[in-house]
Amino acid sequence: MRFAPPNPLRIADRASGLNSLSVRSHNERLVLSLLLQNEATTRLEIGEKTGLSAQTISVIVRSLEQEGLVVRGEAQKGRVGPPTTPLMLNSEGAYSVGVSVGYRNTHIVVVDFIGNVQRQRVMPHKAADTFDAPEALALEIHQAIAGLSESRQGRIAGVGLALPTPPIRSGPDHDVLHRYLETELGLPVFVQNDITAAAGGESLFGTARQLQDFLFFYLGARLHGRLVLNHQIYNGNSPLSYDVGVLALERALPAGDPAAARLWEQHPSWPPMGPALADWQQACAESLIKSTQALLQFIELKTVLLSSFVPPDICTALCNLVRQEIPSVNAVVGRTSAAPKAVGAASLPFSSRFMVH
Repeated sequence: MRFAPPNPLRIADRASGLNSLSVRSHNERLVLSLLLQNEATTRLEIGEKTGLSAQTISVIVRSLEQEGLVVRGEAQKGRVGPPTTPLMLNSEGAYSVGVSVGYRNTHIVVVDFIGNVQRQRVMPHKAADTFDAPEALALEIHQAIAGLSESRQGRIAGVGLALPTPPIRSGPDHDVLHRYLETELGLPVFVQNDITAAAGGESLFGTARQLQDFLFFYLGARLHGRLVLNHQIYNGNSPLSYDVGVLALERALPAGDPAAARLWEQHPSWPPMGPALADWQQACAESLIKSTQALLQFIELKTVLLSSFVPPDICTALCNLVRQEIPSVNAVVGRTSAAPKAVGAASLPFSSRFMVH
């Protein structure tokens, strides 16, 4: 099975480049890693952070421009010396497909080279915690790709597949699904744990883009956590999670409450749910606070990041409760809220094909 790297790709800020032409591919990845980390950077900054010579940088940048992966911004004037021209990724330089198999739905997204969602599709499962439609999934991916122009379809780097650990109750073996999709789509497919993928997506495209260390939480059917230190995601071997997620809120609602179905859909807000919502929100906040406090006994962290598909106002309220209880940390909401795990999955082909590990 083709596994994608579990870590956010921030190696470039502590790696040394080599000027030999025989390792030009490594140096290209080094430059692309820096550009993925920053909205724009100059050749001088690339040289300072990688140790590459000016001549080597010029050759690499020219090659990346010819391939359509990198573009030049407007020259920055008003400084001492000649104007400097920033370099940035071409949003149309590459595309990727992300798939996340969840508790109630499977999400499919197509993102461009800087993480903007270009296409999004949702496959509701026939029953909760079940997935038995790999053929339908392949068709949905084909249709999502078909929404791009022919030239953009030729720039798809691959498919990222974010899967839960342990697997959902009823579904195909992960290795079987991986091989089936790779054969059916004719594209490389990269597999990663869904929570780890979500953390990587936030680090590459979202709120954590400039963060070196942070505690990551994903609020889905349950509450899951990941620790990120020095840009590395610590996945761990434990499937530990907290039963204070959306599934717990659904159970707390009266039988037949129409609000239950809305919980799993991407709505900008939830309908009123009375005391059940307030009690659930408090229980969820307490789990976030206790987990953070336990970790702070051993590691000094400044940021807690909460990612979820639930409405942003709910996530913001939870972050406010965390900040009130632990003033030393900044609790923030993730930016990839459209479909965090699917967007994280879409980052995997970019990570594996363009970045330094």
